[in-house]
Amino acid sequence: MDSLRFALQSKNVAFSDKLTYSHDMAPKSANQSKYEADDIQELSTEDYITIKKCKAMMKEGKCPPLKVVFDEVEGYKVEADGPIKAMTFLAEYTGDVDFVRNRRDDENFDSFMTLLTYRDSEEEDGLFICPDKRGNIAGFISGINNHSPEGRKKKNLISVRYNVRGKCHVYLIALRNIKKGERLCYDYNGQDNGYYTQHFI
Repeated sequence: MDSLRFALQSKNVAFSDKLTYSHDMAPKSANQSKYEADDIQELSTEDYITIKKCKAMMKEGKCPPLKVVFDEVEGYKVEADGPIKAMTFLAEYTGDVDFVRNRRDDENFDSFMTLLTYRDSEEEDGLFICPDKRGNIAGFISGINNHSPEGRKKKNLISVRYNVRGKCHVYLIALRNIKKGERLCYDYNGQDNGYYTQHFI
C-alpha cells in the first residue's frame, strides 16, 4: 500500500476504489449495461458477493501481494510481491467516468479504459474510465505488445467487463499462477485491436 500511495501522490491522483460520476462528465445514468453494443457477461450473485468481500478485505489492508515500482524507461509498473493464484481478483479498474467524445484528444488517453460502447450510435458516444484524477493500482498495470509472440507471452492478467446490477464494471483477474517478482501485464485491447501497442516493450 505504501508503494501505491507514493505512486498516486507522484501522479497527483487521489485513491478511489470505485467508479466516480461528476456533474461535468458522464452521469451515472449513462452507464447502463443494456446500452452495450457487444455481449456483456452478467456477474453472478455468488461472484458479486465474493468481489464485495474482496473489496471489504482490501479496505482493511488485506490485499493481493502487489507493489508498484518505478522504472526509469517505462515509468511505474506493478509487480507481484508474492505468489498469486490463477483466477484471483486483483482490482477493479476505477476512475472518473466520461464520454469518449470528451477525451479523444486528452494527453492521458493511454491510461483510459473502455467502459461501455453504445449500441446503434457513433463510437464517440461510448464511455471511458479515466484514472488521471482518481484511481487505484489498476492504472499502473502494464500493457503487452500484442503484435509480437514475446509480448503475448507476458500476458498474465485479463480485463473483463461485467454487467453488475445493470451497470458496466471492469475487473482485472489473474489469468494464470503468477510468481513473486513477475510483472503484471494484460492486453489493453481486450476484444478489439483499436489500441496501438507495437511500441510497447
